[in-house]
Amino acid sequence: MPSHFCLPFMAPIFTLFLAFLMIFSSNAQGPPSPGYSPSSMVSSVNFDQGFRNLWGPQHQRVDQGTLTIWLDKNSGSGFKSLHPYQSGFFGASMKLQPGYTAGVITSFYLSNNQDHPGNHDEIDIEFLGTTPDKPYTLQTNVYIRGSGDGNIIGREMQFHLWFDPTQDYHNYAILWTPSEIVFFVDDVPIRRYSRKTDATFPTRPMWVYGSIWDASSWATENGRYKADYTYQPFVGWYTNFKVSGCTASGSASCRPPSAFPSGSGSLSAQQVLAMNWVQSNYLVYDYCHDPKRDHTQTPEC
Repeated sequence: MPSHFCLPFMAPIFTLFLAFLMIFSSNAQGPPSPGYSPSSMVSSVNFDQGFRNLWGPQHQRVDQGTLTIWLDKNSGSGFKSLHPYQSGFFGASMKLQPGYTAGVITSFYLSNNQDHPGNHDEIDIEFLGTTPDKPYTLQTNVYIRGSGDGNIIGREMQFHLWFDPTQDYHNYAILWTPSEIVFFVDDVPIRRYSRKTDATFPTRPMWVYGSIWDASSWATENGRYKADYTYQPFVGWYTNFKVSGCTASGSASCRPPSAFPSGSGSLSAQQVLAMNWVQSNYLVYDYCHDPKRDHTQTPEC
């Protein structure tokens, strides 16, 4: 068949190829729009409306709606929600310190470690400090009944970001429902963890926490670089808190807020496209693909 016969059929295919190329070829443009903004569906609360100091009160300050916490050689600091939750949408706008921050972790997470010490559940957003020549690592993690046997089973997925988290505030959030956990950055889903079995999903009530602390033994390149207090204080800034969910003492009929478009019980196709873009371009570690891990302990993989 003469080649010119195929040209009319190839044109739309070529156009479609160019469209996909424009979406996926340039990291600098950021992820495709997820098409939905779950954080805009949840009202912000002031720090005092949703949280209290937990430790390091001298290293914590609230000024004009912004919480500042810091770490120096004397102490770090942490805060805790006023109530435990059974499910919900929890987030904050955060800004990180530039420069040398190796060994330092700045976090926002859910946990019941004070209620179930040594056997707790946890859902983490943790920023692992770094050296000036390398980007921050955002670590997401899920623990189920923690380390009751002394063998901590983490489910870490780590990401770099498509922006500099030290230059401005960005929104970080956790959606925890009875069926799945979704981590968001600026309303872009970056990870989804589904409830495949009861044994691999946290179901007990948890509190919302945030903290800054010294984790030199493992935080930066497995402990290669430690916190250097000649650079102190190490500071984390939080504002625009989002705390909306079903409290542990609330009605059994309570349902957490949706982070998905109306009528959808899970991520939309557009949200999945954005998540896949992030994982294709910025995922730097996935526990399910770590050959050194014992995957009999993580059957969800």
